[in-house]
Amino acid sequence: MKELEKKIIDRSRAKQIGHEMRFNERTLVFTNGCFDLIHPGHVDLLIRARSLGDKLMVGLNTDESIRRLKGSKRPLLDQHSRSLMLAALEVVDWVVLFDEDTPAELISEVKPKILVKGGDYTPENVVGKDTVESLGGEVVIIPFAFNYSTSSLLEKLEGTATEKAK
Repeated sequence: MKELEKKIIDRSRAKQIGHEMRFNERTLVFTNGCFDLIHPGHVDLLIRARSLGDKLMVGLNTDESIRRLKGSKRPLLDQHSRSLMLAALEVVDWVVLFDEDTPAELISEVKPKILVKGGDYTPENVVGKDTVESLGGEVVIIPFAFNYSTSSLLEKLEGTATEKAK
């Protein structure tokens, strides 16, 4: 567990890593999300994101941030558990929590070379796009390879629970 916890960093360390990566002309890839229930779609996105650069940093919404965005029933798993699961993935180099509703501030602090989002986004609606592009970086949209979402999995689970209750 100690090795995994080393991959979970605070914002000041994330900013330092971003600076070091730029200074050493290495490519830092950044993506973000809630990662409430990690599923094959998440894993595919993270593998493909990591292949675009030298290191991958994942911005992870805190529990409070998710509650504001998704409602009082979420997250299903607390931020420490979600952080550990992400850190356990070999393709993830660092996980950093953010409490805001969007990662805009974190992205402006880290200044990644590549910003990745999944296929439900268009480049125009990616938070942090202007910051990354103003520094000569790029936004990459990775099309979905799997038809999964945490919301659809929850709906399926709720349907199963309803059937069993009958």
